[in-house]
Amino acid sequence: MDFRLTDEQRELQQAARSFARKELPDLAREMEDKDFPVPAEMVRRYGEMGFLGVNLPQDYGGLGLGHFEALLVLEQFAMVSNAVAFPVFEALVGPVRTIERFGSDALKEAIIPKVVAGEATVAVSMSEPDAGTALTDLSTRARLDGSDYVLDGTKRWTSGAGHARYYVVYTRLADAPGAKGIGALLVDREMPGVSFGQREELMGFRGIETRDIVFDEVRVPQSNLIIEAGGFGRLMSAFGLERCGNATQSLGLAAGALEQACAYVEERKAFGKPIADFQAVQLRLAEMAMQVDAARLLIYRAAANAAHSADGLPSAYESSLAKCFANEMVRSVTANGLQLMGGYGYHKDYGMEQRVRDSFAWGIAGGTTDVQRTNIAAALLGRRFDQRR
Repeated sequence: MDFRLTDEQRELQQAARSFARKELPDLAREMEDKDFPVPAEMVRRYGEMGFLGVNLPQDYGGLGLGHFEALLVLEQFAMVSNAVAFPVFEALVGPVRTIERFGSDALKEAIIPKVVAGEATVAVSMSEPDAGTALTDLSTRARLDGSDYVLDGTKRWTSGAGHARYYVVYTRLADAPGAKGIGALLVDREMPGVSFGQREELMGFRGIETRDIVFDEVRVPQSNLIIEAGGFGRLMSAFGLERCGNATQSLGLAAGALEQACAYVEERKAFGKPIADFQAVQLRLAEMAMQVDAARLLIYRAAANAAHSADGLPSAYESSLAKCFANEMVRSVTANGLQLMGGYGYHKDYGMEQRVRDSFAWGIAGGTTDVQRTNIAAALLGRRFDQRR
């Protein structure tokens, strides 16, 4: 077992780090202040640099590398901010993977090259006002009418809503109860009948638009079917990679906080010497470092083992373990970073308080930390738990 990166992996990591550190800090600050998503011209630059196609097939313009390499890139962007990293997250570990894995060849050819080039983004639309963790309670429905599906319903908590061009929409495609009736369609925001609610005002996640989506008799071509009714389990099988991406967003946020705190304690002086000389500061930094490295290793293990799995995806156990730990770790690390920086940590001009606010989102998005714990227990005991009985 070799924990060292290959030369190629280090070069990719350094390329992402150099680009993110040089091009994105000022943009990240402006996005936080004014609450707008990554501008289209910058997303295209991401594409030109190859950052949006790391683990997507070469046939569609990607680099054809592994999920591990994709997460190396994502971490470097997330160290600057989760908002500037979000297009990378969506392209490398998000709903594009559902299209790549389950979509028709025609659908892949129509969508993936645009994503890789930074010309379009894809968001996932799952939750509803009455269906979040209990996702199989969703009521959005699509009925077949000639060569089209007619889609009706309301979605909530869609990150990227209004900004993204395409949406992987979880919907009922049959009258069968629960998961048996659920599948997924690809919806274009330009289709008649698609509308968006107001921008949600959240604690953090500024620069990442979140809105309701309303589908009012939206006609979706049959060719946009990704997963037929009864394929809910297959949709969920691809979620292991999204969990690793979620965990990596947490990791990047925490690693950035640790780096910022280390720089601060070397510069800040008290009683005539840098505060890094005080043992209490050293102990807090060491705790932060242990948590960051532990999360990184859990994520790396899940991604590395995915390359040897039958479906090429991280297991539910390893991805849930990585996500749950990283989601809780980032809250602790960013809070410690704020404490070390004192008044400057609490001040909006210095960015640490933003890290704290953003840190809480990841343990809610993509399945709460408690949901991850039930996944972990299910894997340990070898059985699923029916929460309805």
